[in-house]
Parts: sequence; structure tokens; C-alpha cells
Amino acid sequence: MTSEKPRIASTDGVELESHLAEPDDETQVGNTAVVFLHGFPSGEVWADRIGADLPELADRAAAQLHWTALAVRFRGCGESTGDFSLLGWIDDVHAAVEYLHGRSSPERIWVCGFGTGGAVGLIAAAYDVQVSGVAVAGSPADFDDWAANPNRLLAHAKRVGAISDATFPADVDAWKAQLRRIRAVEAAEMLNPRPLLVLHGSEDELVPHFDARLLADAHRRADLRIIGGGGHQLRHDPRAVAVLLGWLGRQEAMQDDEL
Repeated sequence: MTSEKPRIASTDGVELESHLAEPDDETQVGNTAVVFLHGFPSGEVWADRIGADLPELADRAAAQLHWTALAVRFRGCGESTGDFSLLGWIDDVHAAVEYLHGRSSPERIWVCGFGTGGAVGLIAAAYDVQVSGVAVAGSPADFDDWAANPNRLLAHAKRVGAISDATFPADVDAWKAQLRRIRAVEAAEMLNPRPLLVLHGSEDELVPHFDARLLADAHRRADLRIIGGGGHQLRHDPRAVAVLLGWLGRQEAMQDDEL
């Protein structure tokens, strides 16, 4: 397996930090790629650290699935430039998918995200036919809770470093309007018939598992997996990671059988 750390160009002049893992030529299966996306910074894990563990997951996916795996850090996080907005994060997902297409023109690209990253990944994928399917873990069905108190979210984003420019956003009302307009539950319906895995912890302290059921019901054909006793940080739950990678491998085999 080999790895590198390309900088990916997104909208508004943003450059994204990323980690690309590729299997050795003799082990690569087909021409398939997967994008991994992190969640939103919290009071415990600020923007400089959020997503720092995704390269490890990308390496594991490349080794286990024998696919190309890309871990991306959204604008405002890690060493990516820019400042947080929901539309900006959706643009970042599109940029990651386009990067993979420009690099190796994979036959299939899967998008997998945790928390907010899963929700925006699902939304981006719903509008991008290049994406074969999506997996979300601990992801909200909508951002209505944020929309109910956008000033608190804006203050939080600045406190944890997801927004570092004191003049951002230039249009505060437009930034706030995105929170109510952008809804993952509607994207789940649009994604059908492409596959969707919805993973959620039964003890998720941030996103109720009811959101997972909303996403699954909207898609109508989703694979819903509730991890008993699991919390919000499913990236660190070995059971959830095993389910995720196993599901991806099975979906690939099923699509190969249909060809």
C-alpha cells in the first residue's frame, strides 16, 4: 500500500487537506474508490484535531478492501483553508469526488461520513450520479436544531476554530438560512435506488437514533444498523467500523454480480 497527502482544490479558493491510500497494483480489486468524511468539531475535539484519525481508516480500507481510499478534512478543519458553512462542506465533498475522477477515473466511488460529514456527504451524493452509494454514521436527518439557534452555532464554530476569519460570513443571513434549507432526509429519498447504509448508536448523546430511522425510511431501501450501546463517536467503535467496511465490500460484490 502507498499513501500521499494531496491538496484538493474546492470552491472559493479553498484547499483541502487530504490523505490518499492506494493498494499495491497486485492487490487492487477493480477500480473502486471511497471517500471518508469527519464530523463537526465539538468542545472536546476542536477544528485543528477533528478528522485527524481518518487517514488510519483510509489505510485500513485500502488494505482490507483493496480500493483507493481518500480521507478529507473539510474547510476550516485541520490544515484545510477556509471557514465552515454547510454549502461549503457540500462543495468540499464534490471536490473530493472530482479529484478522484480526475486522478484515476474509478468505475465506482462510495461516500462514507460520520456525524455532520455523513449528512453533507449524503446531500452531495444525491446530486452526483458519479457516486455509487453512501454510508452515514451518527448523522442528523436535518439541521433544524442548529437553525433554531444559529447565533449559538456561529459562536461555537468560531470558538472551536472552524471559523477563523473574523469577517466571515460576509452574509450572515444567507449562512443561517442554509441551516434550515439543507436537509439530509430529503437527500436520502433522492439517493434511492443507489445503496444507503445508516449506522447509529443506540446511546448516541448528540443525534437521536430517531434521525437514523427517518433517513432509512426516506430512502425506503436503506440498510439500517443500530449499534447497541454505541455512542455518537462511531468512528472509534470497532463494531461500527467492521459493519461499515463489511457493507462496502458486500455492495461492491453485489454490483459486480449485476454486471
